[in-house]
Amino acid sequence: MAWEEELFGVLDDLEQQAEAAFDAGRDADLADRSRSAYREVTLASRMFASIGTALRLDVTGVGTVSGVLDRVGSGWCLLGGPGQDWVVRLPAVTAVHGAAERSVPEVAWSPLARLGLGSALRRLADAGERCVLHLLDGTSHDAVLRRIGADFVEVTVGEGRTVLVALDALAAVQSR
Repeated sequence: MAWEEELFGVLDDLEQQAEAAFDAGRDADLADRSRSAYREVTLASRMFASIGTALRLDVTGVGTVSGVLDRVGSGWCLLGGPGQDWVVRLPAVTAVHGAAERSVPEVAWSPLARLGLGSALRRLADAGERCVLHLLDGTSHDAVLRRIGADFVEVTVGEGRTVLVALDALAAVQSR
């Protein structure tokens, strides 16, 4: 009987070693899958999970913009602050400070959240209020938005002069 106990001891030891090796392999596989899946997470999806949170954005051509994240759309976000709102193009954002740890994939967004930058700018144009258009190169235009084209915004500056601003050159629009 002693040899049977010894054999069972060896078999138990081998079984524990096999479980440990399996667990180590599984942990590595799960870590690899997690890294691989995270590559699908977008900046917009992380920001969408941060709606209602005070954020600080570093924006090319503008600098730091702060406010409560009110909305995220396809390629843009809206930050609300005291006395002003910022419509920021996401491609102009270089860093986000204070974002939530989680994300909301775009497939889970409401149809309204899928609206593009043009929709947000049309609302500003409908309001007819003066805005400051901040461009990626650091220049700005104090203007009233008039019409939104496919890839540009038509604005009135100064004494009624019309300027067309390419959307790709736009970093943010500050309403007052």
